[in-house]
Amino acid sequence: MLETVSLFLFILVRPPIRTILRKLFNHIGPGTLVAAAFIGPGTVTVCSLAGVEFGFTLLWALLLSIVATVVLQEMAARLGLVSGKGLAEVVRVEIANPFLRFVSLLLVVSAILIGNAAYEAGNITGGSLGLRTIIPNSVIELGALSVDTLSILIALLAFVLLFIGSYKLIERILVLLVLFMSISFLLTAFLTQPDWAAVLSGLFVPSLPEKGLITVLALIGTTVVPYNLFLHASLVREKWEGEKQLRAARRDTYVSVVLGGLVSVAIVICGAAIESSQINSAAGLALGLEPLYGRFSEVVISLGLFAAGITSAITAPMAAAYVAQGCFGWNGGIRSRRFRMTWMLVLILGLLSSFIGGSPIEIIRLAQFANALLLPIIAVFLLWAVNQKSILGQRVNSRINNLLASLIVLITFLLGLKSLSLLFNFDLFN
Repeated sequence: MLETVSLFLFILVRPPIRTILRKLFNHIGPGTLVAAAFIGPGTVTVCSLAGVEFGFTLLWALLLSIVATVVLQEMAARLGLVSGKGLAEVVRVEIANPFLRFVSLLLVVSAILIGNAAYEAGNITGGSLGLRTIIPNSVIELGALSVDTLSILIALLAFVLLFIGSYKLIERILVLLVLFMSISFLLTAFLTQPDWAAVLSGLFVPSLPEKGLITVLALIGTTVVPYNLFLHASLVREKWEGEKQLRAARRDTYVSVVLGGLVSVAIVICGAAIESSQINSAAGLALGLEPLYGRFSEVVISLGLFAAGITSAITAPMAAAYVAQGCFGWNGGIRSRRFRMTWMLVLILGLLSSFIGGSPIEIIRLAQFANALLLPIIAVFLLWAVNQKSILGQRVNSRINNLLASLIVLITFLLGLKSLSLLFNFDLFN
């Protein structure tokens, strides 16, 4: 097995690797950063637990999430390219009523900045969990405070890349990391030798096991990430110029999101291969697979989890900074002082939160749950923006776009209400 894997890796990286990578970087862009953002520790954790607890039966929720992500991210990319504005900037400029504009911007800023700081704690913690299975004993005690040196390492790596402030460098590093974790999880999924008929049934035959609704909402929340709608609309302007490159942006979006979705499906398959119900973390997924497939699977999964953590640790602060820039009308780009101060604040809050304690898995799950509740609100802002001819001209949404987006908003809204009813113990829709 190791010889086969080595041969596969040799074929993958053999010359002319520079030519291949150059073509790759020329044809892909912000869509990969979107995939890097949603394939974080939250995705690895939620998908792992979905596979452990429910097998393949909730794969349909992932398929729904992938379709929803493609629809919404295409809208966000189109908005950014055609209008030349990010979603937050559109909300600030185009909403005429002062009170409504203030409330909308307050909702966006509080949701994204505070939410991304909480997300960052999960990203940093999740990445350190991946490395911890390979590098144990990384936690040091400073009085009543437990400090994970691996978390500091991940935060420092994210800080350096963001501070350099080169979009091209960040894009290329994240592309390579996404490719690495894609290979890691897809390869491990094939090693588990799943029942492919059952996998297809789970994808296309919806079923909802008892106590499965919260997991369904978490799967949607970990894939259709609200802050990605802001991030994508801003990043397309860094990569491309104007609507003449809309076709390239759409292709990049479709390929990247579908690849990210396949990785999520692969993680569910890995989780379903574990017979023990005691697995309660993504790091536990690696340990759970070790008796079946040896140390190799543990290392690959652990490094994949680290890659997921570091990619999301970079994109979450960046998205928060773009949102703040659009909401407050700041001038300057990714290297401006205000932009840097914003992502630094999110990164530092995330690092400090990761030291406070508590179960990282519960933090990650709660973040995904809150994410799914926020999604319909942000999607409504986006749907409104892409239907304004004053913003997009002839590139406004088609009827099919509006129908699909409206269904997405409705489904996520109803799922959110149902989950709230379970959370607060009252009956709804029964």
